[in-house]
Amino acid sequence: MKYKMLVLDMDDTLLNDNHEVSVENKEMLAKAQELGVHVVLASGRPTPAMITYAKELNLHDSYMISYNGAVISDLKEDKIIFEQTLSQQQIHELYDYSVTSKTHIITYVGGKIVSETDSEYIDIEKNITGLEHNKVASFKAEVQSSAIKCILLEEPAYLKEVEKDLKLAMPHLSVCMSKPFFLEVAQNGIDKGFSIKFLAEKLGVLQSEIIAVGNAGNDLTMIEYAGLGVWVDNVDPELRDKADVIVASNNNHGVAEVVRRFILA
Repeated sequence: MKYKMLVLDMDDTLLNDNHEVSVENKEMLAKAQELGVHVVLASGRPTPAMITYAKELNLHDSYMISYNGAVISDLKEDKIIFEQTLSQQQIHELYDYSVTSKTHIITYVGGKIVSETDSEYIDIEKNITGLEHNKVASFKAEVQSSAIKCILLEEPAYLKEVEKDLKLAMPHLSVCMSKPFFLEVAQNGIDKGFSIKFLAEKLGVLQSEIIAVGNAGNDLTMIEYAGLGVWVDNVDPELRDKADVIVASNNNHGVAEVVRRFILA
């Protein structure tokens, strides 16, 4: 099989635990691009928190999926080709749910992380994205328009129970875990699998010609959609049997292994 698209989750998949692209991964991705493979970053991160990595990998003529599939960017034209948001009303309903469920909640307004609270988990999002944190007196007063997504944040074991409840309480929204302490919420039907399908159809790439690589619950739809779904070895344990292949971990250049085995071979 000749694969034409390689879709990569970033945190804990392409990036090592220091949030870096290893030399091995970088070299193999350059070889994949030389063969004409579309290398596409697909992350829960906001778009601005992905651009530096796209430039580092020389993805100037490629595409990028951000906010867990809610935004698709054409890097060559420097424009957004798809965007789906949560309405103000939906965000306010999620805020009310967060109060009831005793979780922290954030969204993004004006390129900043917005919340009413401080949390060690919000600090992690700040460190990952590099975005400024705007702590406000009233979340609802600050959010007066639509936004791309929300994240509920809390201790992992508790948040796993919240995930089950939220899916029942709001079946009209897309809900998934991106990290054990990040419960991501987007508009109905929006996920990485949807956006890969959208992009593949635009580029004339068949489903069977796509490889997707990830490690967490928010990657599951793209792993299931792709012709070859791949987990890195540090995948969440309950997901291990959901992919076609498991490769080395994010700290051991799993992405480079994918390119060597399935694109260069």
